[in-house]
Amino acid sequence: MENVITVTSPLMPPLEEFIPYLEDIWQRKWLTNNGYYHQELEKALCDYLGVKYISLFSNGTLALVSALQTLNISGEVITTPYSFVATTHSLWWNNIKPVFVDIDPITCNLDPEKLEAAITPKTTAILPVHVYGNPCDMKRIQAIADTYGLKVIYDAAHAFGVMQDGTSVLNFGDLSILSFHATKTFSTIEGGAIICHDEKTKKRIDYLKNFGFADEVTVVAPGINAKMNELQSAYGLLSLKYIDNAIENRKRITLYYRNELKDIPGISIMQDYPSVIHNYSYFPIFVDEHKYGHSRDGLYQKLKENNIWGRRYFYPLISDFPTYRGLSSASKDNLPVANRISKEIICLPIYPELTKPDLDRVVSIVKEII
Repeated sequence: MENVITVTSPLMPPLEEFIPYLEDIWQRKWLTNNGYYHQELEKALCDYLGVKYISLFSNGTLALVSALQTLNISGEVITTPYSFVATTHSLWWNNIKPVFVDIDPITCNLDPEKLEAAITPKTTAILPVHVYGNPCDMKRIQAIADTYGLKVIYDAAHAFGVMQDGTSVLNFGDLSILSFHATKTFSTIEGGAIICHDEKTKKRIDYLKNFGFADEVTVVAPGINAKMNELQSAYGLLSLKYIDNAIENRKRITLYYRNELKDIPGISIMQDYPSVIHNYSYFPIFVDEHKYGHSRDGLYQKLKENNIWGRRYFYPLISDFPTYRGLSSASKDNLPVANRISKEIICLPIYPELTKPDLDRVVSIVKEII
């Protein structure tokens, strides 16, 4: 039996290089609560990402939940149904009503042309997602937010290192949230972060993720425990040394896929966007059943039969889950593009260790099924 090719695989730095970090942590005996490596990783990420302030979290979901608390968001928030469910769960945990808006058929991001029609007197913020790391139309979104007095929080879980016109996409909006989960381009095993633009906001975020403590005897808010520990921080600090090479290898795989799959009827492929530095986190393809001759699910099963694990990412839509499908904005009539795309999408395996024979196996199945 051929080896299993998974849709992704964690970027793991050499174990022998991680051991000295562990030995130092053991000697310091400071495992959490803003330790040495936590502070070092925050500095290193600010430099690498080109942002002013970053606050590390134990995972991206708690970062999302805390970001909404930071800005005192309430009422209704406009967001996308085409994302990982944590995006909308963060609203639910803050007793905020999600309002779904359809997506752009090319970028798969929130369609800014649909935003204004969804705004009500209860709307307080917009929560877009940089899907697959492709930047949203940030200027248009911000213009709408400014007109209606709304906050903008970007779910940038896929957008580590992504830049547009020479600027990090993380510098847009009021806050941006990263995920450092093991499946992401850059990982701290589990982890996440909030990016903000001023010291006062950074301080409030840091209070909130540590139970609301401002000092030893002062609690300024009903915070949560969402701190990143020293082992995660050290892992991330070491991994950062390898991230550029990892992204370059992801780009190599992307270009290979694009070249091999470009002429297959019914298979559509995302291209790079002008003035954007991509991180190549995912390789989504879109299957037109009528032109391809097989459904997306048919291709998914065929790959699986050959020990290749693609992922239908994002399927089902968030709006289809029981928690949310009763919302009026979750109706299929309101989300025609998102519903179509969710039935066409499959992400092919992409991670730095994939070899040419591995890629040939994936491509051969996509080609042979027709």
